Amino acid sequence: MTDYLPDTPSVARAYCPGCEPDADPSREILDVRWCESHCPARDGADDAAVSAAAYLSGSAEAGGDDNRRWCEVLHRR
Repeated sequence: MTDYLPDTPSVARAYCPGCEPDADPSREILDVRWCESHCPARDGADDAAVSAAAYLSGSAEAGGDDNRRWCEVLHRR
């Protein structure tokens, strides 16, 4: 046996909505791939509308303090 798994061939056809606006996704599987001339803008007018005033930092465990408290309550000896 081998550990190599071949890639599954794609059954979708790549298409650009700007180049082919009349393509019908009910008749074939379409994979949206924007061409260089029709690529949507990466930034918009609303990007600067929202700002974060708080400094967000994470820890290795999401909600770890709450989980620890529940464990102490449920697993008391």
